[in-house]
Amino acid sequence: MYLSKDYFERVKKIVVEELKSEGIIKSKNVEYAILKVPREEFLPPHLRIYAYEDTPLKIMLGQTISAIHMVAMMCELLELKPGLKVLEVGTGTGYHAAICIEAMYRRGVVYTVEYFPELAIYAIQNLSKLGYLDVIKVFIGDGSKGLPQYAPFDRILVTAAAWKDAPKALIKQLSTEGIMVIPIEVKPGVQVLYRITKKNGEVSREAITYVSFVKLRQEE
Repeated sequence: MYLSKDYFERVKKIVVEELKSEGIIKSKNVEYAILKVPREEFLPPHLRIYAYEDTPLKIMLGQTISAIHMVAMMCELLELKPGLKVLEVGTGTGYHAAICIEAMYRRGVVYTVEYFPELAIYAIQNLSKLGYLDVIKVFIGDGSKGLPQYAPFDRILVTAAAWKDAPKALIKQLSTEGIMVIPIEVKPGVQVLYRITKKNGEVSREAITYVSFVKLRQEE
């Protein structure tokens, strides 16, 4: 079944208007980013028909691409703006990294770490095809350790659930005045999305909402 670019643009606009009316998309830059980035290009061909259904989609290796409302919500919590250095843990297919850089109007850089080499290669292919590799840098490895060689980061986005608390390495790599958004499994089967902020060396945590993410792979 062939789906035209016009079709995708039309259904994308409908989703964006719904998310605005629900108060999930609040800012112009997040609205711009969701409208700009073609989610269908970050999905395997058999899933493209579902590109603008606001639901998580299973991709490969037991991983998922987050629902559009969750991508928008996390970006709003990050308070993205031009000039920031962002770390993403859990590249997936590359979609969320593309949203982040567009929410900064491509003025900034996103470093993104993926645990699965096959998935990282797939993300690189997607991002390369759309011309993002000058502003999005993809790494393969244990994202819970961050990227100390590029730290500190103004923003950290984690797209897999940590156990009990954010990894210490990520908190350490968050800059002064930095913001991290991360799902945390507070007890077995219960995940909460947190916004963690650092101010004058003090770290504070704010619970946002219950969520459901794949688990963060991290070495003990």
